[in-house]
Amino acid sequence: MSDAAGFDRKMLEALVCPQTHAVLHYDAERQELVSKAAHLAYPIRNGIPVMVIDEARALD
Repeated sequence: MSDAAGFDRKMLEALVCPQTHAVLHYDAERQELVSKAAHLAYPIRNGIPVMVIDEARALD
């Protein structure tokens, strides 16, 4: 099943943080995958998660 972001939720479960290999949490409002362990948020652009550390937003 796909959600409004246009990606498969099962794919989301398979993704991990490229820096820490920790589980990611989906933030639907911001269209980001959040790594609490790395304090980073990876953007989802056009339904595609951008899993590049340099593209991630640092969390406060």
